[in-house]
Amino acid sequence: QQEITARPGQDVPLQCQGPRDASVKLLEWNRPDLKSDGYVFFYRNERSYENYQLPSFRGRVELRDPEMKGGDFSVVLKNVTTNDSGTYECRAMIVTLNETTPSEIRNLVPLTVTDADHTAANIWAGGNTAGGNTAGGNTRRRLGVVVCLS
Repeated sequence: QQEITARPGQDVPLQCQGPRDASVKLLEWNRPDLKSDGYVFFYRNERSYENYQLPSFRGRVELRDPEMKGGDFSVVLKNVTTNDSGTYECRAMIVTLNETTPSEIRNLVPLTVTDADHTAANIWAGGNTAGGNTAGGNTRRRLGVVVCLS
């Protein structure tokens, strides 16, 4: 499992790969840490079901390849926010050419969404804990003003 790091507003692919000759019977993407009955993405009977999705994911998740060619069960999560940070689980029930009994594939994808601008602002303002005022985080300077009266 490779961690993905993204910035708010980006579209992020969440990878899930199965056998090249797999036929998908059921595909579920969820976030176990949300402890909810809804899904990030739900696919069955050759179509997705938006009504099974959690409200915060509706209209923001789609299959990377709608035909799932080559066993690609990946989805794209659009316009991510920091609230999307967490571990995503792909669960697919598949049948391959030489099998009649479905088998299951599971894959975990950790995602971290960080606001890079916020981090940069903290560093520039001296908010870094490693430096603070002593390592150049904040520098005080005196500014003199000269006023001439005539």
